[in-house]
Amino acid sequence: MLGISRPSLWIRGVKVSGRRWVHEASGAPARYGDAMTNTLYYGDNLDILRRYIANESVDLVYLDPPFNSNATYNVLFAEQDGSRAAAQVEAFTDTWRWDQAAVAAYEETVDGGGRVADALRAMRTLLGGSDMLAYLSMMAPRLVELRRVLKPTGSLYLHCDPTASHYLKLILDAVFGVERFVNEIAWKRSQTRSSISRSFRRAHDTILFYGRDKDYAFDVQYKALSPASLKLYKAEDERGRYQAVPLLVSGRRNGETGTVWRGIDPNTRGKAGMHWVTTPAKLAEYEKDGLILWPDKEDGMPRLKYYLSQSPGVPLSDFWEDVDLISSSAAESLGYPTQKPLALLERIITASSRPSDVVLDPFCGCGTAIDAAQRLGRQWVGIDITHLAINLIKHRLMDSYGDTVTFAVVGEPTDAASAADLAASDPYQFQWWALGLVGARPVEQKKGADHGVDGRLYFHEQTGAETKQVVFSVKAGGTGVNHVRDLRGVIERENAALGVLITMQDPTRPMRQEAAEAGSYADAWGQRYPRLQLFTVGELLTGKKVEMPMFARNTTVAQARDARAPLSEQPPSGGA
Repeated sequence: MLGISRPSLWIRGVKVSGRRWVHEASGAPARYGDAMTNTLYYGDNLDILRRYIANESVDLVYLDPPFNSNATYNVLFAEQDGSRAAAQVEAFTDTWRWDQAAVAAYEETVDGGGRVADALRAMRTLLGGSDMLAYLSMMAPRLVELRRVLKPTGSLYLHCDPTASHYLKLILDAVFGVERFVNEIAWKRSQTRSSISRSFRRAHDTILFYGRDKDYAFDVQYKALSPASLKLYKAEDERGRYQAVPLLVSGRRNGETGTVWRGIDPNTRGKAGMHWVTTPAKLAEYEKDGLILWPDKEDGMPRLKYYLSQSPGVPLSDFWEDVDLISSSAAESLGYPTQKPLALLERIITASSRPSDVVLDPFCGCGTAIDAAQRLGRQWVGIDITHLAINLIKHRLMDSYGDTVTFAVVGEPTDAASAADLAASDPYQFQWWALGLVGARPVEQKKGADHGVDGRLYFHEQTGAETKQVVFSVKAGGTGVNHVRDLRGVIERENAALGVLITMQDPTRPMRQEAAEAGSYADAWGQRYPRLQLFTVGELLTGKKVEMPMFARNTTVAQARDARAPLSEQPPSGGA
């Protein structure tokens, strides 16, 4: 099984209520079927699904697995030289390779037999040992697990682009059965970077919709009436605007709707006979309520008043062109190129789940599906393979919902010992996790290219005032006074208001003296803060905070757009 081998000490829950984080007892949490609700899991989603998510415990799955979009994501990858079969936990470009990890995933699925194994073998015959086959080999066992955790009334929506959608559909047919396919939704994106010199403009994503069983839950969704449709409601009375719609429609019927009412025999009307749209008893109710319009001429047909207020709108088709991409200046923008609009996820969740149902996103990225589920009163589970994504979602939820949101985080360090394990095994994950403790955004993902800045945090001292920044440096290993001096230089170079050094070890006396010599920063009200601050991970875990102006702390990406580092420095999170 592909997965991440981690010390058992890591598998802990951190209960978050508003801005208070309460560490729970160590040890593995209960599976989701045992009522562990609203949970973020850090780790390989295949491992998490198999270890924690019970059979038939989820009502809706939405996933947006990345593939070859020339963007960067938090995804599951092995080393390209084939030297490792385990996952490398970093933010990588989403380019899948046919290597040792892909071969292991392929063989595990094929050895299991069944339709999915047959589909993968056929894909290998068609595609050979290609990058596409690597992607499909990674996806197939995850889709099998996702079907397992769905309730019989559940549904799955897989969001992808046309590059891989036709292959993924065949895998989904094998996993769910051809008869469980419901829709192939085309979401028309309002923007595109596609070249159109040798093809038609590529302007849509594909969303594949499958039901777990034939009785999957679904509520029809509607969009607003078009201007042309609104013009049909040209009549008006004391009840509002209405249009007159037919009470007789084509086709003979032998039941009640084919009987005579008010002297009108529907079988004698039209070229081949007609029938009433409802029973004579219901027609009598309409007439009593004054809803039937009788014609002046003797052989005319009665019509029904249908009011604009009665219309739910136009039933949605499988072509969605009314949800735009998020612009860089939008309030909901987090600065990630793969971020999906809340409106898109709200539509899917509203259509295929009910309040209190459980929504699962196994590639939760920047957390749009989680945010939408919380907003709509659903329970949720999110899984991602980097602390960068988990930290982002934690702060997104707390910034949006404050004290009203409560959730658990599984797989994060909860004390100095487990933090040291993370620092030793994966310094980059440690860096992202540590920055999350102070609400800072990582700025660089390429080794050796951070220029002394591991993270940034932006703030405004007053509404409309200049955007200020705090720069962060994180050290997983040994530290000394030279690191403090380096950070002092970075503060000056970046024209930062404050600088913070986060370490595993306690700072030495020379380090503290060097930090003190950096002086202080005065805000607009004359309040002074140490310009260079030193924190250990242990201090942050006990709740110690960065000393800084609190007005408009953690300025959003959209608000800080003009003053922040280039967006290319901000490592985006995959998925929605």
